[in-house]
Amino acid sequence: MLKVTLKIEGMMCGMCEAHINDVIRKVVPDAKKVKSSYAKGVSTFISETEPDKDELTAAIAETGYTLQNIETEEYTKKIFGLF
Repeated sequence: MLKVTLKIEGMMCGMCEAHINDVIRKVVPDAKKVKSSYAKGVSTFISETEPDKDELTAAIAETGYTLQNIETEEYTKKIFGLF
């Protein structure tokens, strides 16, 4: 699993976050835990495969925002326990 972080320019409100989340879910069908923050200008999600940067850039640009950077890192599920 990969944690993908997108740096996005142009988000100004909660509706902007919703638009970006919808685009991510459309372009990356296996995306989970999709979250966006207009205040930070960041969207994150978990995916089993690395997303296609060009496809994401184009889809986000169609909605009027600019994808500035994509970072991927290994995602390990946090396990809460007694120990």
